[in-house]
Amino acid sequence: MSWLLILPMLLPLSAAVLAGLTRSSPRVQGAIGVAASVGLLVVAIALMMAVWQEGILVSQMSNWPAPFGITLVADTLSAVMVLITAIVGLATVVYSLVDIDRRRVGLGYHIMLQVLLAGVCGSFLTGDLFNLYVWFEVMLIASFGLLVLGGDREQLKGGVKYVALNLVSTISFLSAVGLLYGMTGTLNMADLHGRIQEVGNPGLVAAIAVMFMVGFGIKSAVFPLFFWLPASYHTPPVAISAVFAGLLTKVGVYALIRLFTLVFSTDVGFTHEILLWVAALTMITGVLGAAAQNEIRRILSFHIISQIGYMVLGLALMSTTALAGAVFYLVHHIIVKANLFFVGGVAKRLTGSADLSQIGGLYKRAPLLGVLFLIPAFSLAGFPPLSGFWAKLFILEGSLRLEEWVAAGVVLVVGLLTIFSMTKIWGEAFWKPAPEGMVERRLTRREGWLLLGPVVVLAVMTVIIGLWVEPFWIVAERAAAQLLDPSAYVEAVLGVRP
Repeated sequence: MSWLLILPMLLPLSAAVLAGLTRSSPRVQGAIGVAASVGLLVVAIALMMAVWQEGILVSQMSNWPAPFGITLVADTLSAVMVLITAIVGLATVVYSLVDIDRRRVGLGYHIMLQVLLAGVCGSFLTGDLFNLYVWFEVMLIASFGLLVLGGDREQLKGGVKYVALNLVSTISFLSAVGLLYGMTGTLNMADLHGRIQEVGNPGLVAAIAVMFMVGFGIKSAVFPLFFWLPASYHTPPVAISAVFAGLLTKVGVYALIRLFTLVFSTDVGFTHEILLWVAALTMITGVLGAAAQNEIRRILSFHIISQIGYMVLGLALMSTTALAGAVFYLVHHIIVKANLFFVGGVAKRLTGSADLSQIGGLYKRAPLLGVLFLIPAFSLAGFPPLSGFWAKLFILEGSLRLEEWVAAGVVLVVGLLTIFSMTKIWGEAFWKPAPEGMVERRLTRREGWLLLGPVVVLAVMTVIIGLWVEPFWIVAERAAAQLLDPSAYVEAVLGVRP
């Protein structure tokens, strides 16, 4: 079983090495990327099945017992996140075969993408905070390299903002790790679950919790720490934007969920009240920012922020329904958001621009693309019976059950404003007549298969989740139950019940 925990990192890292050895051949690098991503998907499916059938899986590296060695852990949430990472990773690699030019491939695109996927999977599977920091840094280095790949002026400007704010996040995270270790003598998260309750200084614990909240909040792009995201996500090629939009902020959300259910759960009245207000303000500012934009990727970037608020709200409410809704929302949003960026990239390829004032008429010229836009757009806005409807409904139900009326109202209002933004893209890019001077081109057969193939697959997944919601909800509920009662997690890692 240990190999199922190691391979999600080992496969992408091995593929990165192979891609580095074949940098003179972009076609070979592409084939390596596809093969490695298919392999990652197979391993992720096997891991999900093993966790579902046998419970939490643990591997102690080099047989060093916890909490002294490096621990890898897969519970339901970890397995789900690795699986969805593999799906989006494969979709991105296939889309990249057309979207990423030979120059960027030669500069190391496939190398850095595989390292990024390894960093994401490592973050989901690590069982201690120091190794979470290590995988975060692997992810940061790879993502910064991808963001500035090609050296365009706009990319470099976005990259400077991106890395500057993420370095602040890293400093906050690492400082909190040092203080926490000095206070408890351990960084193993299962061990911290018990040790943190023995600390006699609740004020210091609360201060360290806030430091982690800031560090992970920057990576999640929550209010008021989000401004690096819309300044950078629209600058690189579409494939890079899509994998960033789908995965990177969700790693920060995952870290918040993991830490504020497993470690910092003794003063919920303080920490989770902060998270509640942060979530509400994140939703509002994100959706208002989207409404003010007129470029497809900028609109979608602000919507990442608003949707992150829903996930953090599920954590803040700290009930089974709300937390399961947050897990469900994570999966739904990763699929939908990556897909919307893919669709925006195809639209730009057909028209030569992503500025809504300069394009139009896509519904007549590319009706299939119009349908493929409507599915994730309606899902993001919460139209039934698509996945986004259920995700929002579960969060709303969790708010109403706890009588958090303000939070419930924000959920509804932000949903309505999301409809406005999606309608704006539809009306301008697809429905209105094409303006004079707009570039018009068609996709070749190869471009059609490689660009639209991932879009179709992700759109079908969105429909399946919406129409066949019960099994996905069962998985989300099981993940939430394990988060709210971490005794099984602690016992699996340490061998003793807390």
